[in-house]
Amino acid sequence: MSVFLFHLIRFFTRWKRWALGVLFLIFLSSFSILLSRFYEQNTVRVPSSGGTYIEGSVGELQLLIPWFTVTNDVNRDIVSLLFSGLLRYNPTTRKIEEDLASLSVSADGRVYTCILKNGLLWHDSTEDNPHYVTADDVVFTFTTIQDPQFPNGLLRQNFRGVSVIAIDDRTVQFRLEKPYSFFPSNLILGILPRRSFEGIPPQKLLQAVDIGLKPVGAGPYRFKSLVQTELSTEVTLERFPRTFDHASYYLDRIIFRIFSSYTILLSDVGNLDGIRLVPRGENGELAVPRRFQMVRYTLPQYVALFFNLDRGVLNDPKLRLGLQLGTKKNDILNVLGESVVVDTPFLAVSTDDWRYQYDPAAAQGALFASEWYYPEKLRLQELLEEKEANDVGVLRIYPVVFLDTGALLTVTGTLKGTKPGFRLNGLPLEHSPTLSGSWIIRLPTISGTGSLQLGSNLVRLTDAKGRVQDSLYLWRTSDAALYRRAMEEQRLVHQFLDSRAEKLPPESRMSAADLALEFGFLRRRRPDDSIAPRVNRRGKRLSFTILTSSSPPQYRRIAESVAEQWKKLGVDVTVDVSDDRSTFEERLLKRDYDVLLFGQSLLDNLDGYSYWHSSGIQKRTLLRTDLRLDAYNLSQYTSFEADSLLETVRGNRAENEQYAALRRLRDVLAKDVPAIFLYSPQYAFAYSKALHGVVLGDLSLHSDRFLSLAQWYVKERLVFIDDVSWLSFFPWLFRLW
Repeated sequence: MSVFLFHLIRFFTRWKRWALGVLFLIFLSSFSILLSRFYEQNTVRVPSSGGTYIEGSVGELQLLIPWFTVTNDVNRDIVSLLFSGLLRYNPTTRKIEEDLASLSVSADGRVYTCILKNGLLWHDSTEDNPHYVTADDVVFTFTTIQDPQFPNGLLRQNFRGVSVIAIDDRTVQFRLEKPYSFFPSNLILGILPRRSFEGIPPQKLLQAVDIGLKPVGAGPYRFKSLVQTELSTEVTLERFPRTFDHASYYLDRIIFRIFSSYTILLSDVGNLDGIRLVPRGENGELAVPRRFQMVRYTLPQYVALFFNLDRGVLNDPKLRLGLQLGTKKNDILNVLGESVVVDTPFLAVSTDDWRYQYDPAAAQGALFASEWYYPEKLRLQELLEEKEANDVGVLRIYPVVFLDTGALLTVTGTLKGTKPGFRLNGLPLEHSPTLSGSWIIRLPTISGTGSLQLGSNLVRLTDAKGRVQDSLYLWRTSDAALYRRAMEEQRLVHQFLDSRAEKLPPESRMSAADLALEFGFLRRRRPDDSIAPRVNRRGKRLSFTILTSSSPPQYRRIAESVAEQWKKLGVDVTVDVSDDRSTFEERLLKRDYDVLLFGQSLLDNLDGYSYWHSSGIQKRTLLRTDLRLDAYNLSQYTSFEADSLLETVRGNRAENEQYAALRRLRDVLAKDVPAIFLYSPQYAFAYSKALHGVVLGDLSLHSDRFLSLAQWYVKERLVFIDDVSWLSFFPWLFRLW
């Protein structure tokens, strides 16, 4: 047929052959366009294996051993991919689910049985020499933690009173002394291979540098290399196939580049696909490079002002309530660029019905009820009480006198109400010296009986038996300037009383808020007057110090903002920012603070027992050796009701009962106010627009963003939709016609 066509074309004229060629090209082009349109309409893009993800972070590389990743930093991120635990947290469901093992719990909640999955391999396995994960590795991981010489006391506390027993090669039991509903969270810890640590005593584990910087785990990625470059420390991981993974990981390699500062990181940003934590600028805005997209998230954390209830001045709940009501959290958050306000440490509990919002008027009332007063108001109250006392009885003397020492104050009065033998300040009255029906007396100012001292005097009128018949408050000065101040003060008292009685026109009236205290005397308040610190009736000023750390840097700004707000309430606040980490930690340990600005993390289980149960208070001792390292109750808060509810939450596995107990706990702490809860920090993760499949969910740690790593990809391919193939082209073409 083709030979026939060839010979046929030879007899065509040139223009016919040219026309035939054009028609053939049109046919090929049309057919190609139709094929392309068919392929476009009947295929979808799907992730494809391959590619590398490079993430930049700021920090310092430490030993990559799960036992020692106690801080929420990049080392924990790397460890989370190298090692897997018996269980794992699911950010989507917010539940603990199986990872290397399945879990069953006894009816009494005291025995947790884990069965390892089949064929689990360590990263150092080869085809000829497979290294299987066994129950011995699990027992080794957790019994090492329980050793008294183990160098991580915080982790050891999680397994206190827990028996770890291997039932067979794949089965391990954890037996608890009493039910603990949050125990599964402890089994998220990465399992370590016994063979790698054989012969290393627990107290020397932190010196196992060779193992810690070339780790062997059973996670989805294994260690490939560690390189120190001019700009960063670079850790490369490669995909490790695991038969039990629900979905295979697409990315072949994960590279962590650890920089000493964000400025240096930005100099290499063109080579990065992701940025671990995007910092904020001075204005609180996130500094995200252009070609990156950003996702914000929070962790179960809160920043709070913890009151040291061992300090007498802060032991009054009314005072603490006043400070809480006078703290405008939104102003603090606006300065930081934050947005998640927190009212309670129990983050799982709704605060829609929260009653203790910012209310400056209620704050003033609570502080007044705690018997801390503005000095001008306390002075006004004293003067009003003195005036009320002076207005009753037979004595009538102006309450302010100007007398030099040696001068006499002549006092006269009517004989009505007085009898022979009456005395004024111990001096006898002289009756009717001029037959005027009155009495007279001259009070000295030098010394001796009846003498008027400089300052306040209580002048008493007594009868012949020494019984007080009347008394009067009188203030004496020999200083002209002080006399003018005192007279102005008396004028203001009368104006205040007339204003209160509405005897003055509205524009002439005044209130206590219009007064200020200067040199011990009342005067009219001026626009530039600051608010004086409150005092109690003994004259003690309401003052204390807020302690915080210089890291993170926003803590200083928060403390200064709170101090400014509290100064407007009449509190003398000093901010103490500790630049030295060891000094700060020592002061925390000794509870050497009035108020502490600090953050606490709850992880995935939201268990606040360690922070608020009375068992977590620090010992009151002068001996450094008596101080407990595991005393996390920073407020020294004790409450029988709170203790009982915290124990209920820990021991009860029924979620509805746990939630009910948490709601009651919220109300108990709201009533007692051991702390003022401010906000939950918001973080930002930035990644290249070429990276797809990033869904974070509700994270409990920064490293939890990698729990969805199986869905991340940088490469794609096109596949036909269901029930479609190339054979479907012609039916599709006919349908077009």
